[in-house]
Amino acid sequence: CNSLYSCLPKCQLDRLQRIQNCLARTVVSAPKFAHATPILRSLHWLKIRQRIDYKLISLTFKTLLSNQPVYLRTLLSIQPPGATRSGSPTCVTLLRPPCTSSLKITNRSFHHTAPRLWNNLPVYLRTTPASSSPSSTPACSPLFALSNTTFHSKLKSYLFLKSYPP
Repeated sequence: CNSLYSCLPKCQLDRLQRIQNCLARTVVSAPKFAHATPILRSLHWLKIRQRIDYKLISLTFKTLLSNQPVYLRTLLSIQPPGATRSGSPTCVTLLRPPCTSSLKITNRSFHHTAPRLWNNLPVYLRTTPASSSPSSTPACSPLFALSNTTFHSKLKSYLFLKSYPP
């Protein structure tokens, strides 16, 4: 259900972050007012914002890889290779839907959030094998150069560095 928290106001995310900080202190039996960042880092826990992004990107990856669930796969459209100046022919890029509503809730939907998060990933996470194109079907050839476990490991490492820059 982390994806439900996508695009929450900062004040709401801060409340969730305080709860996570308290839980981290409890896990390591740290004092109540100990700084939480080193504790979260030592536990290898992502901060709330990155955790939400991780879950949404992970769901997007699984949906693109397996075409399941169908109701989510119909919300995602792969941009044809070479359709943008900066787009790489070996990189999977999702089309962003046109904004049809001025309601903020629309921007929180999977349809809008998944392409935005996916397209902001580094190219090495969205790369296709050299022998296939993003428009090919998964039955013919793999869509991504990375395996499921490798993708998730590299994604978590990428988001961990965003949470805790060196």
